[in-house]
Amino acid sequence: MGHGFGATKDAGLEPFAERFQAAGADVLVFDYRGFGTSDGEPRQNVDHRRHREDYQSVVAYARTLDGVDPERVVLWGSSYSGGHVVAVAAKDPRIAGVISQGAAMDGLAAVLMIWGYAGPVQLLKLTAHAVRDNARVLLRRAPHLIPIVGPPGSLAAITSSDGESGYQMIMGPTFRNEMCARGILPILINRPVARAKKLRMPLFLVVATMDSIAPVAAVEKVGQKAAGPVHIERFDVGHFDIYVGEVFEKSVAAQVAFLTAL
Repeated sequence: MGHGFGATKDAGLEPFAERFQAAGADVLVFDYRGFGTSDGEPRQNVDHRRHREDYQSVVAYARTLDGVDPERVVLWGSSYSGGHVVAVAAKDPRIAGVISQGAAMDGLAAVLMIWGYAGPVQLLKLTAHAVRDNARVLLRRAPHLIPIVGPPGSLAAITSSDGESGYQMIMGPTFRNEMCARGILPILINRPVARAKKLRMPLFLVVATMDSIAPVAAVEKVGQKAAGPVHIERFDVGHFDIYVGEVFEKSVAAQVAFLTAL
């Protein structure tokens, strides 16, 4: 189980993990390199390519654990990692199943969404900060950091109307609201939707139909393109509402049923 954009494993994942464990699953929850309790430099570098490498490493490790069937590994991801699990599974046909909730499946569509709620000037500012940070990489200087999330009108990667309150609702003690500004640019090329047709294992998608951060149309497209069996649970809520309350209870129950049927 991996988390989303700049998030850490103590940000709302434990309730899911506990339900899966109670159902008989061995659960391995991890932080990406440079985040939370994981080591690695630079700290706070949000890059889907590094994240996917980390996910692949965790899968390889899980397959070596005593009592774990290496052919029954299931990937679970939420938000940014909801897209990662699709991309990782597309390269690993041994994966037994995938659970993806509130997923970021198309970076270009996500950037256009930012254009819609924050405007082109915000994108220009973020790009300028990314260029500045990349220049510091070349000069071997410390990273230039920007906030991951902030209120509408502020300078941050996420400034949707529910972004700041949503992060505050689920983030744990190891979360740091900062990221290397260079992480803005790779968002454009993060397109798990382009790999969906390679998925032949069972796929479970949780869709927050009122999501203001991860474009819903791209998630639906993944469900249409996947070559294996697809189960979709749709909830008329926002991006962060799938972690708590009644929606969580309904969603996690369906996810447990999906796991036990594999």
